[in-house]
Amino acid sequence: MAATSTTPAVRPGAPPRRTSRRGLRGLVGLAYATPAALIVVLLFLVPIGMAVWMSVNDWPLIGEPEFNGVDNYRAIADNQLFLDSIWFTVKYTVVVTVLYLVIGLGLALLVQESRPGVGLFRTAFFLPSVVGLASASLLFYALYNNEYGPLDDLLRAIGLSSGNPDFLGTPDNAFASTVVMVTWRFAGFNMLILLTGLQAIPGEVYEASRMDGASWWQTLRHVTLPLLRPSIALVLILTVTGSLLAFEPFYVLTAGGPDNSTVTMVIAMFREAFTLFDLGRSAALAIVLLVVLVALNAVQLLVLRKDKTR
Repeated sequence: MAATSTTPAVRPGAPPRRTSRRGLRGLVGLAYATPAALIVVLLFLVPIGMAVWMSVNDWPLIGEPEFNGVDNYRAIADNQLFLDSIWFTVKYTVVVTVLYLVIGLGLALLVQESRPGVGLFRTAFFLPSVVGLASASLLFYALYNNEYGPLDDLLRAIGLSSGNPDFLGTPDNAFASTVVMVTWRFAGFNMLILLTGLQAIPGEVYEASRMDGASWWQTLRHVTLPLLRPSIALVLILTVTGSLLAFEPFYVLTAGGPDNSTVTMVIAMFREAFTLFDLGRSAALAIVLLVVLVALNAVQLLVLRKDKTR
């Protein structure tokens, strides 16, 4: 007698239940991802594509564009203002990156331990980062003003200045004054990032370091800084990116002066578009800057990943 099969019959053409469930889950996931994908496309990919198209056209602010290939990119080599702005922006980036990291880490170490009143200091250090960058620039512009600003009177009152300091009138003073302003604005934000990293370090590590007789400097160098590397990397990425894109502080405080000594790359792009009315060349400068930023961030992330795998 032949054995009968116990396998349930399947209708011809009917899809398996697992396949239908997976398809349903895929549709649900697609539905969740669609709004974010639309935002990315509309707010990022479309503007970048538009900028690329503008960069290969002779595109006046008023008038019809005309395709000119790579002429806008070739013209960058003859744009002395932009070439000078590259050096100035790099110098500014190096200076503020060191200051942000040193001052932010110092503030984070200062308020790391929980003690009475430490919350007040944490709040006071972080409050400047709540102020908008343009608003902070206007605030310091009023402080630096020699006619009605209180800063020069204060410096003379405490004996730090005997004359009439011109905070924004010379290239060196304008650069230093802007660096002071942005450091005041961003030091607390970087402190918060580094403080979060410090509080994630287990206390047992410090206890073992003290038992081994390590000094404060040795603990900082061999324990704190290596374990704080991800937070430091985040601060470096944010600082380098933000500094290369600096616009508001110099535009409000100095307008690129005196004598174009504080023109950043973004200000040079702005002048190309809205002073010389050449949107095509301005877009070419923007694409070059975008490529540089992507390359720098990729290198920094690659270094961070290598450090994690060690």
